[in-house]
Amino acid sequence: MGPREGERLWDRHILNSIAGASLFPEGATVVDVGSGAGLPGIPLAILRQDLKVTLLESLLRRANFLDLAVEELGLSERVRVVRARAEEHRERYAVVTSRAVAPLPRLIGWCAPLMTGGGRILALKGSSAETELAESAKELRRARLVGVVHELAVPGLDESTWAIELTSR
Repeated sequence: MGPREGERLWDRHILNSIAGASLFPEGATVVDVGSGAGLPGIPLAILRQDLKVTLLESLLRRANFLDLAVEELGLSERVRVVRARAEEHRERYAVVTSRAVAPLPRLIGWCAPLMTGGGRILALKGSSAETELAESAKELRRARLVGVVHELAVPGLDESTWAIELTSR
């Protein structure tokens, strides 16, 4: 999220972050890889109070911001901040999610090791999600994952966003 994004904060970032909330299983443990400003993790945690969310962020400045945001929003019981790179993190989660972090082939390498058995990766993407999924065939085979693209209605807007859902074969 850049400094000129203030006007589109709600529709482009927050509402977009919760468009796929129904794809998260009830009571799931979730890790938001490359959380940055807390998107999609914080809006999901506010909307879905049944989720246990870990905001995974490698940069100190952003992790400090996330710690403050979690505290100020009263989310400390269900949301925690971990300052680490995905490649270094060793915990496992039912859902590994990300938004605007990296191309899908790179995300697969970072996110697949964080999935529990039977878990899933939900990568929030733009309108090129189908193409990105097709271009990731080699990485999907290597990680033993299959993917499907979901077109999601953005709540309160006449817009769509897309999520790539990856699960084990």
